[in-house]
Amino acid sequence: MAAALLFMGCATLQAQYKLENLNISYGEELPEDKQKLVHFIGEANGKIYGIGVRKDDYFLKIFESGSMKLLACKQIVLPDLNDREVEFEDVYLFNGKLYAIGSVYNKKEKVYNLVGTPLGEDGNLSKDGVILFKVPVEKKSERGNFYFRTTQDKSGLLVMHAVKLKKEDAVKYEVKLFDDNLATIFNTVEKVVYDDDHKDYEFYIADFDVALNDDVFLVINEGWRDKKKKERVERFEVHAYKSANSYKKEVINVGVTDKSLINCQIVPSGNILHLMGFYSGVTDSGRVNAELKGVYAANLNLTTNQPELVKFNDFDMATKVKLIGERRAKKGKEVPPLYNITSIIGREDGGVIMLSEYQTVQAGGTTGIGFGGVGVGATTTIYNKNEIIVTSLAADGTHEWSNVIPKLQAAAVTTFSAGLGFGVYGNSFSVGGVISVPFAQMNSSGAEFIGAVPIYRNGVLSVLINDNIKNKGVTDIEKIKGMGSTNKLVPSLFVFDKKGNITRKDPDEVIKDELILRPGVVYRSDDSNYIIYASKKDKDKLGRMTIPK
Repeated sequence: MAAALLFMGCATLQAQYKLENLNISYGEELPEDKQKLVHFIGEANGKIYGIGVRKDDYFLKIFESGSMKLLACKQIVLPDLNDREVEFEDVYLFNGKLYAIGSVYNKKEKVYNLVGTPLGEDGNLSKDGVILFKVPVEKKSERGNFYFRTTQDKSGLLVMHAVKLKKEDAVKYEVKLFDDNLATIFNTVEKVVYDDDHKDYEFYIADFDVALNDDVFLVINEGWRDKKKKERVERFEVHAYKSANSYKKEVINVGVTDKSLINCQIVPSGNILHLMGFYSGVTDSGRVNAELKGVYAANLNLTTNQPELVKFNDFDMATKVKLIGERRAKKGKEVPPLYNITSIIGREDGGVIMLSEYQTVQAGGTTGIGFGGVGVGATTTIYNKNEIIVTSLAADGTHEWSNVIPKLQAAAVTTFSAGLGFGVYGNSFSVGGVISVPFAQMNSSGAEFIGAVPIYRNGVLSVLINDNIKNKGVTDIEKIKGMGSTNKLVPSLFVFDKKGNITRKDPDEVIKDELILRPGVVYRSDDSNYIIYASKKDKDKLGRMTIPK
């Protein structure tokens, strides 16, 4: 009975309800302007800033923080650079100041530019724009990609450009850190030449991030098979650029043998740099098994630049059974490498909880696994975001428990291009990351309804998703049904106890005209306050999801 009441709202959509330990309330209904909110930029000065999309046009949308009513909606028009149209990338909010970021390729000069321009609340761009990157490239189709990270205090921007140089058999990447005025704090350029004669060669930029003190870190993974020795050679290292050391490059080697890393996420924490992700096994002849073997954790001491621990934890049988079925698990089959790290949650006792979601993208008949960069023409792109592996590790990297959130979600989007977050450049070079749906593809496409919202408060992990009402009470992944029509989705909450056991909370029935949360458009203001966006057909509202302290 309680679960049903938590989801109920009145037919006029003036919903205000409580879901377990979540309080959810909505503001007034938004105007019908044929736009959909696709991204929250941030909150400052008593206002909430977001990006709206209508066909190929982008809009700056400003809401009042209290009532959440729409205050202004202005189209963002990026000016041409050297008579060439600038492609919209994103808008960032640093210390109350808005900046529009765009990229443009100069065919004559063979240069790929990234431009940042102050953006007024009236939607007008300042004339004081700056060129953040000016990267010489071989040609437009091989211009590489820009990747973005905001600083932990949301007052600056870390940007990386990475590209494969086919003519030189090399990989080149450049990293810059900008302050809240888009002035450059740090800059480095690296070129890695590789040997095509190496069997199964891979160069992988697994992750990059910036700490609270503006230290910058990159995780590099390079590997190949030594044909003569019949063994796998693996170089797994962190490149650290510390502000206290004038950003001089420091290399921290993380010793790895007889294993191959699938992905990695950096978690800076004071003097310790945490790394975690999935790994695969290696055969006796040095070949990599393209399957997930388990979860690893590494703690690096940033004073000594030495690993304090490197721990590998194979999946237990119970987890493998949930992911691939009992019959396959008992035959010794492994989990496919289709899971990307979506969240790392630090616990009060020094342990961590890692959430990893099954993610694939199919574009024009080509499937991208785990990361994107697929360039296609006008076609239907299908995004899949399915079950989530939840893993708890102790402070020393020891595996405590794992469990699986069952879900089966897909969204089909018709588009003229598909640039998916992080890029893949072929078999020898890749940049890691989760699948990110481009803003232009989230306008009433269904992509904004898939995914999940992890919530951690007072030592309790809860994960909120949209699901098919027919999955009520189902925690067996083999019995889960697809999400079905987005107009009939209902929220479901998975709550974990300290031993990893799941309690699932569902509504009793579909409530007519009830608002549907969009997990793809959520902004976390702090640990207990989320700004959310929900809709039902043409009716849209902003809301707040808060967690009692």
